[in-house]
Amino acid sequence: MTVQSRPRVIVVGNEKGGSGKSTTAMHILIALLLEGGRIAAIDLDGKQRTLTRYLENRRAFITRHNLRLAMPEHRVITESELGVKADAAAEEAAQFAATVDELSAQHDFILVDCPGSDTNLARVGHSYADLLVTPVNDSFIDVDLLASVDPDTLKVIKPSRYAVMVWEQRKQRFVRDRQNVDWVVIRNRLSHLDARNKRNVGHVLESLEKRIGFRFLPGLSERVIFRELFLSGLTLMDLDRAGPGGTAAGLSMAQAAARQEVRSLLLGLNLITD
Repeated sequence: MTVQSRPRVIVVGNEKGGSGKSTTAMHILIALLLEGGRIAAIDLDGKQRTLTRYLENRRAFITRHNLRLAMPEHRVITESELGVKADAAAEEAAQFAATVDELSAQHDFILVDCPGSDTNLARVGHSYADLLVTPVNDSFIDVDLLASVDPDTLKVIKPSRYAVMVWEQRKQRFVRDRQNVDWVVIRNRLSHLDARNKRNVGHVLESLEKRIGFRFLPGLSERVIFRELFLSGLTLMDLDRAGPGGTAAGLSMAQAAARQEVRSLLLGLNLITD
C-alpha cells in the first residue's frame, strides 16, 4: 500500500436500507486491512449501528476462538441532542471533522458508513468523500433512489432527491478542499439469470452514468453466505484463515467465486492494484 499524505475517505451511502451497504463496507474494510492498508471506520448510523454490530461480532468471535484476525480502528458518531436545528448541525459537523482529524495521522483510509436515510450527519459524511460508493439492488425500486424513470420508455425524467443531495455535497467538497469526488454506483444482489429486469436496470444506469456523474460497477451477488457471516463478524476474505469453528478451512467453489467478486470490486474502485 502506498502511504498518502492524507487518508483517502471512502463513504458508503445511500438513502435506502437493504442494499447491502454495511456488508459492502465491512468487506472493503477487511480487504484493505489484509492488503496492508491502515484503515479506520466511522459509523454514522448511531441508531441501527449495523457496521458497529458487525465489528462487535467479529471481536467476540476472535475472543471465543483465540484468533488473530485483522480489526480496524472504529468510531461511532451519534446525532446531536441539541434542540436548535442549526446548533445541532454545527455540532455534528464539528464532531465529524474532529474525528477525521484524529484518525488521519495514523491511517491511509477512513471508511464512513452512512445511515440509510437523509440525515445531516449523512450529508456531512458525503461532503468529505474522496470515493463515494452507493450500493443499489438490481431493481427499479432502488434505481428510483437515483432518478425518476418513465415506465413505458425507460427514459430518465429527472434526478431523484438522493442524486441531488450528492451533487450538493460534491459542490461543498470542491469549495472546501478543491477536491473532486469519484462516485461509484454498484449493483448488489445481482441475479445470475439474464432476466429482462436485469437488462433494463443496466440500460437505465448506463443512461444515468453521464447525466448525473457516476460510474457503475457490478457489486456483490445474491448469496446466502453474506447473511451468514454477519453473526461471526467474518468476511469472505477471512474464510481461509478461520472456518466456522475457528480453524483454518478451505474455500468452496462458491466461496472462492464470491471472494473474487469482492476483489474485482476493489479493483474497480481503484483501491487495490492487480
